[in-house]
Amino acid sequence: MPTQTHTAHLPPPLAAAEAHAHAGRTASIPSLATPRDYFELLKPRVMSLVVFTALVGMVAAPEPINPVIGLAALIFIAIGAGASGALNMWYEADIDAMMARTAKRPIPQGIVARGEVLGFALFLAVFSVVALGLLVNLLSAALLAFTIVFYAVIYSIFLKPSTPQNIVIGGAAGAFPPVIGWAAASGGIALEPLVMFLIIFVWTPPHFWALALIRADEYARAGVPMLPVVAGDTETRRQIVLYSVLLAPVGVLPWLLGYTSLVYGAVAVVSGLLFVAAAFRLRKAAPGEATEQAAKALFGYSILYLVLLFAVLLVEKAFGWSFGQIVW
Repeated sequence: MPTQTHTAHLPPPLAAAEAHAHAGRTASIPSLATPRDYFELLKPRVMSLVVFTALVGMVAAPEPINPVIGLAALIFIAIGAGASGALNMWYEADIDAMMARTAKRPIPQGIVARGEVLGFALFLAVFSVVALGLLVNLLSAALLAFTIVFYAVIYSIFLKPSTPQNIVIGGAAGAFPPVIGWAAASGGIALEPLVMFLIIFVWTPPHFWALALIRADEYARAGVPMLPVVAGDTETRRQIVLYSVLLAPVGVLPWLLGYTSLVYGAVAVVSGLLFVAAAFRLRKAAPGEATEQAAKALFGYSILYLVLLFAVLLVEKAFGWSFGQIVW
């Protein structure tokens, strides 16, 4: 893994993607993309997490939402999240082509043309925002629009190629879904969904930097100034520990503020301590394979951690659990 400092430079979008297109595929051949290829452009795994956290925000809202409207809202939020992912793939196709993790995506493989993806993504973005505004409410639509622009433009175009703090600032885009879900149900914003936002916001850096440690060589080759590329492994591992130590109490906030039962509080405390322990194991791991294994372990556990916290939140809100709830 690289420990030296690199000067990051973002290549022109799609230059490498075009160079990595399938042999024998030419501009005269019509697109062979299938519905599955277009679905892959939506980043379905990320989209599923967006829908899940938005659902938690929706269920947690004090005003119950009509099930049909709630389902429609989740569909539009999913489409908007997918549009963000497609716009990100359109812009970063050159980077994707140079990284093993993303080289088989539809654009680097030459399966879908750049213009097709841009048109597809813009249509979905506009449709999701307009539909959410017309069928649900304007606040949730405005928040969805802001999230799409923040991820596709501010993060993808400006932050990611220019600063090692890209994922810290850009993490706000992935933290908005519970706020959008709450706004869809209630028509407003309160402290509780903002606490959910904060949990995801603080969780994002250690989650993503664990992956970046594993892919540091690829990010360096692609000219992306991720923290391991710019600051090296040691500093990245130190930052992961700092954010993990901060995340542990932030994860307990819903209980401390009286929003959840003691069940959530206990789960948050235990899972937060395990997160910190995994971060310290990564910090102390020997260079090479041991560090890679520890980074993979933390990355995998970080997903489990977030899903577990929001799953407990969802169950508690759905069934109205209040055992051990702090009353202020």
